[in-house]
Amino acid sequence: MRERFDASAMSNEELQAFAVKRLKGKREFWQHFAIYLIVNAALVGIWALGDGGYFWPGWVIFGWGIGIAFQAWNTFFSRPISDADVEREIRNLKGHA
Repeated sequence: MRERFDASAMSNEELQAFAVKRLKGKREFWQHFAIYLIVNAALVGIWALGDGGYFWPGWVIFGWGIGIAFQAWNTFFSRPISDADVEREIRNLKGHA
């Protein structure tokens, strides 16, 4: 079972640094996402103004979308490594030695 992130175990300085890091990550994600939407809208516009045909912007949308999905996961859903995680990994390593 995964343990929850425990902010009470951090000093105020550590907590502030962690909060600033998370806020920067969120801001960077939303900036990246806005660029993704603008560029891909432009590519779809270029495709539509051309002869249409094969939807080649789909390759860019799909490929770049994978990167956006990983960045979103890392920004909003991943959690920091806790002391309990480290202790559990050490126990696992000792058990397999």
